[in-house]
Amino acid sequence: MAANSEPGRLLLATLIVLTIISGLVDAVSYLGLGHVFTANMTGNVVLLGFAAAGASGFSAPACLTSLGAFLLGAAAAGRLARRLGSRRRLLVVALTTEAVATGTAAAMAFAVTGVSAGWARFTIIAVLALGMGVRNATIRRLAVPDLTTTVLTMTLTGLAADSALAGGDNRLAARRAAAVAAMLTGAFAGASAFLHAGPAGRKGVTQARSASRLSAPLHEARHASGPGEGQQELKGAVVLGGDEAAETVNATFLVCPCSVRPVA
Repeated sequence: MAANSEPGRLLLATLIVLTIISGLVDAVSYLGLGHVFTANMTGNVVLLGFAAAGASGFSAPACLTSLGAFLLGAAAAGRLARRLGSRRRLLVVALTTEAVATGTAAAMAFAVTGVSAGWARFTIIAVLALGMGVRNATIRRLAVPDLTTTVLTMTLTGLAADSALAGGDNRLAARRAAAVAAMLTGAFAGASAFLHAGPAGRKGVTQARSASRLSAPLHEARHASGPGEGQQELKGAVVLGGDEAAETVNATFLVCPCSVRPVA
């Protein structure tokens, strides 16, 4: 595509679809992989600052893993672009790489018991970010205005700065609005899929966390009650939900040497 030529409809449609995918992937990454982005690297730099300042719930290693893998993918795509003469071929290679990376990450997520911690989390972050790095370097080569597929800051700036209110004609308003809508649609779809799919699995995780947090005081109470002694009351707290939106419910337990049961 020449520098000043208008992109074709197929290319525009492809970039819009990629923007939807960016919103979807980042929603699932942020919600499911522990406050980290795999497409939006600007967000990761900000989150890294949060983590460095000691804010709870943010992971410097996770952000650095995403940033490092993204840069590696972008560097590989940049080298490949200098070897390939056709931007069309480069786009095909980039889309294939991203599809393989996304499919690999999805298969791994289904295969392991949990992706919120441990090697699985960091591997999935790295694989997704690597594919996004390849894609972003390719999109940069294509240089289609207002369709970077991963960030919207300049797109929103163009909508306002070129609007009739600013004295402009905003001839690219439709493209810019489509990019914003695409990102929003992808984010909504990804968040909805994460929050509403597989409720039984998340319920099991919640119960496991609650049991873990109650195990220490209950263990102490059992040993404090000797044989033949009466029941004791133990007040504790059950934490419901994930780290992002925890709800604490006070509970009173009757403890004896043989059983622990809650009372209303």
